[in-house]
Amino acid sequence: MRQHGVRFSLGLGAALLLVPGCSRPPGTLSERRTVPIASARPLPRLGYTLQAGAFAKVENAARFSDALQAQGLEAAYYASGDGLFRVRFGDFTTKEKARNRGEALKATGIIEAFWVVAPDGSAPTAPGPIRIRPTDERGLRASLVESARGYLGVPYLFGGTTERGFDCSGLTGAVYRLNGLNLPRSSQAQFEAGTPVAVENARAGDLVFFSTVGGRVSHVGLYLGQGAFIHAPRSGQSIRQNELADRYYQKTLVGVRSYL
Repeated sequence: MRQHGVRFSLGLGAALLLVPGCSRPPGTLSERRTVPIASARPLPRLGYTLQAGAFAKVENAARFSDALQAQGLEAAYYASGDGLFRVRFGDFTTKEKARNRGEALKATGIIEAFWVVAPDGSAPTAPGPIRIRPTDERGLRASLVESARGYLGVPYLFGGTTERGFDCSGLTGAVYRLNGLNLPRSSQAQFEAGTPVAVENARAGDLVFFSTVGGRVSHVGLYLGQGAFIHAPRSGQSIRQNELADRYYQKTLVGVRSYL
């Protein structure tokens, strides 16, 4: 196991920081339910964030994210393109505030090293490939898809002894967060925050929502285009790609939402 720049307890639950939004495994639904739609509002943009850690195993990146969660910091781990998983966390209005929090975490031994990430995603001195967040809609949609594909095959649960893990809304939240957009935590809240889009008009980077437990939104995935989406299906399975044309997803689809 390769790891750099962090200290954490392996006894911590291996969960992404986001609160689970898919609390039950998918079940059959006899008919399409209508779910109330709240008024759409712009997603808040992330300010300065922090980066720490370099892990060969995604399970260790997840455990580190959980340690940061215990500190009240939202985090997202991601495949950085060099064979390692890294973690970005926090949301600070200024570079100074971000650096001060990083120094405080170092002082308590939670991290050994950190890098400040600018709102555009740049961190010139940080290890790993530099990734600037696109500012145009087309580029941002492509980046959302690329980020989601980076999680394909990652286990839904990492600890094996806990019900907490990388659930469906945790996946979509992490993908958006890595692209500078702060989604709400639960699948229902994500549904309410978006702008309704007809299924036939869905575009890459939109979110697709399902009612798998009857009468309410309970599952979400990120739309890739051409009828495909990526999601974290259920405990014991890996993050995967499926088709909206599949009978089960046709029956349970509630709607599509856009945030761009």
